[in-house]
This record gives sequence, C-alpha cells and structure tokens, in this order.
Amino acid sequence: MQGDGDGWSRGPGGDKRWGRFGAAGLLLRAPSERGPVVLLQHRAFWSHHGGTWGLPGGARDSHESTAEAALREAAEEAGVRAGDVLVRAERVTSQVPHGWRYTTVVADAQQQLVTHRNGESTELRWVAEQDVAALPLHPGFAASWPMLSARPLRLFVDPATLGSSIASHDLPTAFPRTLELPGGAFGWVRQPETDFVPDALPHTDAWCVVVTADPALRDQLHSDVQTMEPAALLGWLG
Repeated sequence: MQGDGDGWSRGPGGDKRWGRFGAAGLLLRAPSERGPVVLLQHRAFWSHHGGTWGLPGGARDSHESTAEAALREAAEEAGVRAGDVLVRAERVTSQVPHGWRYTTVVADAQQQLVTHRNGESTELRWVAEQDVAALPLHPGFAASWPMLSARPLRLFVDPATLGSSIASHDLPTAFPRTLELPGGAFGWVRQPETDFVPDALPHTDAWCVVVTADPALRDQLHSDVQTMEPAALLGWLG
C-alpha cells in the first residue's frame, strides 16, 4: 500500500534516503527458553541491501507518528497486529543534517507471534538475542544494534515502597518486558523479584536494578547498584 511518505528525501548535497518524512522500523522481542528473541526480516534480494537481515520497517507517512508507522510496516511486512505488541521505547538510530531520520520503535510481545511475509522479504525469523550480531545484518541495523540490544536484568522491587496505584497491579510473571535503564540502555526482565537482601545484591551497575522510594534503603545499597523510583515500575507494567 502506497502512502504519501513513499519517495526519496534528498539532502542539500544530493544524498537521498527513503521516506519523504523519515522512516521507522519495529524491534519486537518475545520470550523463549533461551531468553529474548527478536523478530528479523531477511530482505528480498531486489531490495536495498538485499540478502541482509534487518527489521520490518519503511517510510513514515505525513499523518503518522513514528510508532504508528513502525506498527503499520510490521503489519504489512510481517503480519504483526498492533494489538499483540506493547511499545516500550523509541530511538532515533540514524539521521542526516537535512532532517531525515530513522526511528526504531522497541516493543514486546507476550509470545512469538505467527508471522506472514510479503514480497519485501524472503524469510521472517525469531532470532535469539545473543545470535543477532552473527547474522549478515543490514548496515544501518548493524550500526544501531549495540544501542538497541537488551542485557539480561534482575529487577528487585521493594514491596514496602509500592504505592496503592502500583500495588493494584499484579506483578507480571509470564510476560517479560523490556526496561529502559538510566543512561538509555535496555534490560530484559524475566520476572520482577520482591524477596531480596540489600547486602546480597550483586555489585554491578546495569545488571540489577532496585525499585524503591525509600532513601534509607538506597543508602544501604552498593554505589554500583542502580535504583529507580516506583513510577518507573508503573510504566513498565504498561
């Protein structure tokens, strides 16, 4: 389906990028026994950088947000329904001085969704997160993968500090989620934990996060352990 965004955006020097209003793609994660898996598209050989692996995506139309564009493209190219995914974050992963930009929309699915490819790909595959970098990736995706990849993360929740607005939610046990970390990195949480001893937490800056509003508890933690306010957990719950 052709929209008003289809076409080349040309810069002052004559360079061109696909998408008159920029472009967007969907980085979709789902759980597996090995940890998170990512939905990748093996690009058709006739396409730009054909034969490489990348994300479902394409030009953004003038009336769309970047998330709307990424979800539409994922529906067209992979059969992914917007109602089956939860958008977690956005990252501008490529841009040029004349204003064109490519935005990667990061999202989660509760399970590995059944996909249906169109003519823009030769295969759609759920790839284990740790195996993504070993594939022949589209150059743009390869350059952005280090900032988009999610490290395994233990999330400890201080139950004493959960306010009523958060306590009314059941902590998810079967729906892993991507969590934005301070500084812009991503973590993958299999299940939040409420049973912990502050002195026993690992001394590492991004591999464990404690959600608490208690200053006294924060003071007990090693300086390398990251903390978040309970409001961050509410956002994680969706």
